[in-house]
Amino acid sequence: MTSTSANTTAAKKDVQKLQRAIIDGLEDVKAVDIQVFDTEHITSLFERVIIASGTSNRQTKALAASVRDAVRDAGFAKPRIEGEENGEWIIVDCGAAVAHIMQPTIRQYYHLEELWGDKPVKLKLGAPAPLVKAAKPVPEEAPKPAKGRMGSKPAAKSAKAAGKPETKPAAKKVARTDDGTYVGRVGKTNDWTAKRNAAAPATEPAAKPAVKKAASKTPIVKIPATKKVAAKKTAAKSAARKPAAKKTIPRGK
Repeated sequence: MTSTSANTTAAKKDVQKLQRAIIDGLEDVKAVDIQVFDTEHITSLFERVIIASGTSNRQTKALAASVRDAVRDAGFAKPRIEGEENGEWIIVDCGAAVAHIMQPTIRQYYHLEELWGDKPVKLKLGAPAPLVKAAKPVPEEAPKPAKGRMGSKPAAKSAKAAGKPETKPAAKKVARTDDGTYVGRVGKTNDWTAKRNAAAPATEPAAKPAVKKAASKTPIVKIPATKKVAAKKTAAKSAARKPAAKKTIPRGK
């Protein structure tokens, strides 16, 4: 019992291997509408029927040659090929599996799926795509401050480039004494500042510019017209009152 089950398992593996080789040969030449049917319960001559279509005589012949080479490369015996001269319907007999390569009109007319299609076999067409690992995101590095002649730039400029608020250094506080001198951080009075303050003259406030006074002008008095007429009349009267000049008559006439 053990040997029989082992032989059965090995035979099934060989059938699956042969089936895979035939499908690979068909896919290499772009076969159309590949279907596989399990015929073990119908006949004892073969266990798989594979049907595929080619669009022309040239493609069907190429498909048959590709299946033959794929089966032979998989370690099986060289299959028999029938109908290769015509190219409309080519049968590739691989022993445990038979491949029917047909043109679409011939396949539609004979419709072999009705004869062998009781148990269709699910297929995974196409070679599995290789797994590609997703690349890990690379963390972005912080920009390094540019170096000048004296080394790296101050931290304030790099903070400004990074978008951070700048921090200004605290202003130095200088104390001033009563006599006008200044005291530094140590607390000692700077002598030179005292001398400078003593030598400097006191600054007086600048005098304001004198405002120019406008020159006084004598007002012009306008005499009414009636007064002018009266003045003319008085002048005429005074002229009429003057005595007339005496005429001198020369002697001898």
